Formats: sequence, structure tokens, C-alpha cells
Amino acid sequence: MPFNIEKIRADFPVLKGNHYLDSACMSLRPNQVVDKINEYYKEYPACAGRSYHKFGKKVTDEVEKARKIVKDFIGAKKEKEIIFSKNATESINLVANGMEFSEGDVVLTLDKEHNSNLLPWIKLKDKGVIHEIVETNDDNTFNMEKFEEKLDKHDEKVKLVAFGLTSNLDGVSIPGSEIVKKAHKAGALVLFDAAQTVPHHEVNVKKLDVDFLAFSGHKMCGPSGVGVLYGKEELLMKLTPMIVGGETVIDSTYDSFELEELPSRLEAGLQHYAGILGLGCACEYLKKIGMKEIEKHELKLNEIMSELMKLDKVEIIGPVDPKLRGGIFNFNIDGMEPHNIAMMLDESSNVMVRSGAHCVHSWFNAKGLKGSVRASAYFYNSEEDVRAFVDAVKGLVKDFS
Repeated sequence: MPFNIEKIRADFPVLKGNHYLDSACMSLRPNQVVDKINEYYKEYPACAGRSYHKFGKKVTDEVEKARKIVKDFIGAKKEKEIIFSKNATESINLVANGMEFSEGDVVLTLDKEHNSNLLPWIKLKDKGVIHEIVETNDDNTFNMEKFEEKLDKHDEKVKLVAFGLTSNLDGVSIPGSEIVKKAHKAGALVLFDAAQTVPHHEVNVKKLDVDFLAFSGHKMCGPSGVGVLYGKEELLMKLTPMIVGGETVIDSTYDSFELEELPSRLEAGLQHYAGILGLGCACEYLKKIGMKEIEKHELKLNEIMSELMKLDKVEIIGPVDPKLRGGIFNFNIDGMEPHNIAMMLDESSNVMVRSGAHCVHSWFNAKGLKGSVRASAYFYNSEEDVRAFVDAVKGLVKDFS
């Protein structure tokens, strides 16, 4: 549909009077998603897959409908390849704890991974797994040569390549398809943390040929507490369930159990049904707007924010070209603490941004930095929002120079 910012913003009443530029942390939810969540609680608040009464049948149908919507949204082949989780963090841990690793196996990550795609692999050191870092370029863009060097160095011992497909630090996306091809050629599987990708870019897992993909609902206009693990069917079947219990088994005795088929074997216990339904609705909402339209709008907003790079005291994190940063503008102001900047922007201009290490503590520690300020725009942000941000930052630089 034609991109109409005013019509879109009407779906987000909380935006009225507020300049919210923290969507890389938590996106806002449109009325449609909130209504879908409320529909579950008001009309059929029962368990899926357990009860044969009309409420139970209704919620079961709605959950499977949402699963199909998500499958289509990311271009998966089968509904059973969509595993619902709490978030991308749990999805990644399902793989880290479910894959069979041997001593000497190697896992590669980038030098600016979110903690969710770093800590699970560090923990595997207890099993003798070697975790190595692939360094990015000075401007944080992907370095294919260094990646290939790591693959060659370990000579088919790389078990898994686990990269953030789009960085929450700077908005930079990596060449996913090329990475998958090189990894597969070296005998490695690939997991992409796509929590910052799926909300902003078209993703087709079949075209990528990626083995596992993790993302969260709360960054793509869906509810918090719901996420997705996509995996190729044959690989999901090989995962040892991280949690077992209700819904994961066909039958049990006092000393044994028989696991269910996919997806149930990896979805233990009563699920966040309202969240799953809300996530399905969010996917439909984003698809209606159009992912390419979202990309174009975010770029336009980032080009406006990038005016701040003209200021001597403003130092950007990531590449200079806004086309490479999605909707993220991450920066520091010389002589000012990031948390102080964020608080002053909020209190003086009603501009909401995030400050700190953005769950990428390892990168900041390696660079000797305390943190930064991150403005992250989404499709519902207007030019007025980012102009307010730019003007407020200019004011801070002027006042504290």
C-alpha cells in the first residue's frame, strides 16, 4: 500500500506528543496487535492443543494460523520449522544447548555480537568447544577475508557460524547468503541472530539457505515474551530439547518418555498464546506496509540524523554512509557521559533514546569505551521526530561546549 506516515501513526496513539527513538530496544505496538491480544483473553482464553471444547479448538486454530503467517513472513518451507519461544535469546539457547558438540569443535561469532549471541557460546567452553571471534572492519562493516581466514585456520573443525545478521549496535547488515555458502562449503552450519533484521528488511530463509534463524516479537511490533526459532526440519529434529514437560511428549511412564514430533517437542509447557497471536498479527501488519517501504523510510530518517556528523564533537559508531546503518544512529559527544545525554534529551525535548552498552559490553570493553547513545528510528517515526532529536543534540553540543 502507499506509505502514509500520518495514517500509520494513527495506529500508535502513544506517539502523540512523544519522540520515541528507541525501537531497536523495543518497538511500539499498533492498535491492531493490542486488539488481537485482547481478543484471546476476552473471547477464547483457553489452552491450545489440550482441550476439545470450543475455546480450546479456537485458540488451537489461531495459534496454527499464526505459525503459518510467520512461516510465510520469513519464507520458510513448513510450519513445523517455526518454533515459538520467549525471545531470540531463548531461541539461540535452544540451539546452543540442543546441538551435539564435541571437544575441539569451533563456533565463530563476530566481535560485536549482542550478549544473547555471545554468552551461550562462551558457556560451551566447559565442553571443550573453541569459541573464536571474527573481527569486523574499522567502520564495523563485515570483513570477508578475516572470516575466510578463520574457516581455513580450523580446517573443517568449525561446527557453527553464529552471526548477528543485522547489528543492534550500528544497524550494519552482513552479506548473509555469501556467508552461508562459504560456511557450508567448509562443513559448518549457520545460525543468524535476526532480531534486528526481520523487523526492518525482507528475509527469506530458503533463499539464504540458513540453517537456524532467531528473532523476537518485541522488536517487530509484536508482544514481549514471544520469539521464534526457525530451523531446517532435519536439523531441528536432531536438537536435544533444552526443556521437557507438558506438550513435548506423546507418552510417558515412571522412567521413560517418547518425544513428540515438531514443533511440539521444542515448545515445552503452556505457551504465550496471546503473544503468539499478537506476533502473527504484527507480521501481517508489517507485510501490509511493505518491508521495502520500511527500509526506504528508515533511510530517509537516518539521512536527517546524519546531519549531526557535521558537528566536531559528535563521533559516530559504525560506517559514515547511512545506507549501511538502517535506522540506527549511534554516537558519542566528546566530553559528555552517554547516560547524561539520554536523560537531558528526554527531559528537555521529550526525545527518547537509549544509552549504555546496548548489550554489546564485549565490544565496548575491547574499544575502551564506557558506552554510547543510540537513536533508532522505525517506520512509524516522522521527520518531525528525528528533527527534534537533531535539534536537541545540537543544543546540547552548543550548551556544553
